[in-house]
Amino acid sequence: MNLTETSAPITTPGEHASTPSRLCEVCGVRIAAMTMGEVLDRADEAIAQHRSLLFGVVNGAKLVNMKRDPSLRRAVLSADIILADGMSVVWASRILGQRLPERVAGIDLMHEMLRRGDDRGYRIYLLGATDEVIADLSAIIARDFPGIVVVGVRNGYFTADEEQQVASAVSDARPDVLFVGTNSPKKELFLAQWSKKMNVSVCHGVGGAFDVLSGKTKRAPERWQRLGLEWLYRVVQEPRRMWRRYLVTNVLLCGMVMKELLSGGRRRSE
Repeated sequence: MNLTETSAPITTPGEHASTPSRLCEVCGVRIAAMTMGEVLDRADEAIAQHRSLLFGVVNGAKLVNMKRDPSLRRAVLSADIILADGMSVVWASRILGQRLPERVAGIDLMHEMLRRGDDRGYRIYLLGATDEVIADLSAIIARDFPGIVVVGVRNGYFTADEEQQVASAVSDARPDVLFVGTNSPKKELFLAQWSKKMNVSVCHGVGGAFDVLSGKTKRAPERWQRLGLEWLYRVVQEPRRMWRRYLVTNVLLCGMVMKELLSGGRRRSE
């Protein structure tokens, strides 16, 4: 299939029929107040009805970066459903007088979709990471989720000029679910531009989840995750690369939340 890039404006969540009924606004971003089970049910519905559904996820660092990068902000807001990937976002919602029911991390959503898809025979496409990582991940999926059909894979090393070719390859494979394991903002920009043109029911940008699920990198223990310290675990693993990134974004997020609170940010959940 030959996909043609168009200059159609990126849409906002409110323009999609799949928008959740209750939203919580945190730092100018409307986040779905949904549990993991509700999100999985929404994905099932999209696949059953052959309807396009794009998931977006935000953590504290991404909320800060969305303030700095208008293109990233537009791309994230183009998602049909935006979820709280980090505990800092859940805490921010509560400080602002709203209550997101739980964290729905992108990597956890991918894993749960694989589990559910094992029973339902989901057809998936893996886009991202290195050839070695994607081969290891494919083998693990075949072993642990034999009901899943991997209809295509591609590494995440492609340029903007190659995006149309990549999108065409995904479309030709006819997956139910596309997982994009590239870094931000590359995955958000790619999905904002191409998700509605690839005829894939569910698109989900999962960042570094491929590396974790393939065993290349280690995720924080569950206790650290529950305490909202997954970011600190990453700093411990890669202090020279991560300490400044998380120190700066965490401080800036606190400032953004306090500014919203002091300016009357206690809005009711919709």
